[in-house]
Amino acid sequence: MNARRIPRWLVGTLALTMAFLLAPAGPAHADDKVPIPPNTGLTDKGVGTVTAADRDFVIKVRLAGLWEIPAGNMAQEKSENPAVVKIGKAIAEQHVSLDNLDRKVAKKLGISLPNKPNGDQEVWLNEMRNAPTPAQFDQIFIDRLRAAHGKIFPAIGTIRASTRNDSVRLLAQQTNQFVMTHMTLLESSGIVDYAALPTAPAPAAPGQGPVPVDNQMLVAATEGGNVPGLSNTVILLVLAAALVVGVITTMRIFRAR
Repeated sequence: MNARRIPRWLVGTLALTMAFLLAPAGPAHADDKVPIPPNTGLTDKGVGTVTAADRDFVIKVRLAGLWEIPAGNMAQEKSENPAVVKIGKAIAEQHVSLDNLDRKVAKKLGISLPNKPNGDQEVWLNEMRNAPTPAQFDQIFIDRLRAAHGKIFPAIGTIRASTRNDSVRLLAQQTNQFVMTHMTLLESSGIVDYAALPTAPAPAAPGQGPVPVDNQMLVAATEGGNVPGLSNTVILLVLAAALVVGVITTMRIFRAR
């Protein structure tokens, strides 16, 4: 009788395996890594057609630096909030770097750049200069810069996806990294007035955008990205059946011994 008895370790292992297979899938881990875009495939030779939209984008990047650099410097002088001072310093320094990249592209492509902020940007800078208290300055500084970054963000995506010039494409890639960093820095202050941000326009046809949507994509999104036609239940049943077959085979081996 003892020779036919299945070892306890085997029974325990099989039980744990069955429990793992039949347990419902849990939510995604909070520490899932966000990919960082590689630099491969991006060149800077000035090759490709330069459109009016490309030129406008290069000018907008220059304009961003012309007012955000002095705004960041002002934050270091007028704010009494250490977090805002740190944010202002980082944004000012990073815009100096972005401005250098932008001017190199403009020179290569023969694009004339402005040397002073536009009218709206001058108004924002004056608001900051005339803020009566440090706390009011902080709110104006954070809100104006956060709103401005939100406005240029869609323009970056459009140029990155559509430009035919390699230097503009690289600049859009780099600008996107700067803008995302600055938006996150500004939001880290904890005083962004999100309710005052402009809302996105309503879609003309909900569910139909620039990304093609078909039935298989909808099924994959609903079922968590499984292969179309196979549900989690079917996969688990197949695995469970295979496990049962394995148990029976193992029992026969031990009985034979």
